[in-house]
Amino acid sequence: MKQQNLTTIIATLGAFACAAPALAQTPTAAYLTDTRNVVAKSGFGLCWRTSAWTPAAALAECDPDLTKAAPAAAAPAAAAAAKKCDFTVTLQSDELFTFNKAALTSAAQKRLDSDVVGKLGSCASVSMIMITGHTDRLGSQAYNQKLSEKRADAVKAYLLKKGVPADTVDTMGAGKTQPAQGVKCDDSLPRQKLIACLAPSRRVVVEVKGSAK
Repeated sequence: MKQQNLTTIIATLGAFACAAPALAQTPTAAYLTDTRNVVAKSGFGLCWRTSAWTPAAALAECDPDLTKAAPAAAAPAAAAAAKKCDFTVTLQSDELFTFNKAALTSAAQKRLDSDVVGKLGSCASVSMIMITGHTDRLGSQAYNQKLSEKRADAVKAYLLKKGVPADTVDTMGAGKTQPAQGVKCDDSLPRQKLIACLAPSRRVVVEVKGSAK
């Protein structure tokens, strides 16, 4: 009787094996596969690992925890901020012009060559050159306004002559509205001494904005 039951069990298992897709295991396969080379799974969707399985051979469909996507590569570092070529040159009008005049002196031209044109050579590009003329407080605002504009225009003309692009240069006259800070001169001083005392206010400011090479 026992022999008969054992024979029946073996026959039943053999029939089940014939009905199910055949499973195969190759020496290098990390998981059991069927005859279609598809990973075989249990009724619960689990894969069967073979003795050749290693974490490195894990498949996402079988071991998702071991095959998490690698962290995204770090974004390339932001390009370093472009170096600036910004500078401001303040030129005393007594150095650039004779008193009450708008014509550049030879000394003024040399100063512009060294402190403005020379420095522009270190710029890869220039976006703006603002030239502002200033006067002292002597005389009317209307007169000083025109004088400050003429002096700023004289500096611009010289820079253009030196090859500075005209579309980068702008000028303005501030007249006597922006006296130099810290200058205190008593109007009771003799005229020549008062003129000398107010010298810092008579100036031309050249402001450059650009990017360095």
